[in-house]
Amino acid sequence: MFKSTKGLILREVRYKEADRILTILSDTEGKITAKARGALRKSSRTGAATQQLTWSDLTLFGNRGKWQVNEGSVIEGFDGLRADIAKLALGSYFSECLDAFAPEEEPEPALLQLGLNSLYALSRDLCDPMQIKAAFELRLMTLTGFQPNVNACVYCGKTEPEDPCLGIETGGLCCRACRKAEFGLTAGLDSQSLAALRYVINAPARQLFSFKLEGKGLKLLSDASEEYLREHAERSFATLDYWKKVR
Repeated sequence: MFKSTKGLILREVRYKEADRILTILSDTEGKITAKARGALRKSSRTGAATQQLTWSDLTLFGNRGKWQVNEGSVIEGFDGLRADIAKLALGSYFSECLDAFAPEEEPEPALLQLGLNSLYALSRDLCDPMQIKAAFELRLMTLTGFQPNVNACVYCGKTEPEDPCLGIETGGLCCRACRKAEFGLTAGLDSQSLAALRYVINAPARQLFSFKLEGKGLKLLSDASEEYLREHAERSFATLDYWKKVR
């Protein structure tokens, strides 16, 4: 059975001498694994389209639950990532996160759109990479069932908490003065980073990065979003560690 689909290449692993084993987040099949025979040969018709962090038009052949890439063409190569090692590392972190949270063989158009929009913003320098990272992490949590409840302090009910804290385990919000032991681990915020967090949760997909934050507020948002994602992923990410070394 032949199938035409568009897909974001999340991962590529060399197999034998010239093949690639791919993890693809596709628009019609969801997250799938596929083999690209001969993709590493110079003459390959699928070489460019099966590189990691490439958005491609693919023709797949499916047989007994296994997929093979027969043809491919690049729609968007995100070339700005490949000229900058820090951007490439951060883009790889995005793909590792999508691979961790996307379900197998279930189309998730919102997750795919998040990945494409984030890679595009990073490739084209639409805003600070730390801002793109924080927005990606928080929106990914929102889309996968881990949306934090940051409407008001869970103890006193203030919608604008004094010295606010995000509950890393609970996903709630509290004033530092109200915080109790059962609230668990927290990440500190300020009024600006809290406003940005609320914006990211609710913003239209096309306007996800259309907020202004810098300095201390951006650092607080980035640290909080990172800790929150790592807690709910229940794992660390080597690509994130590498980005921190090379940025």
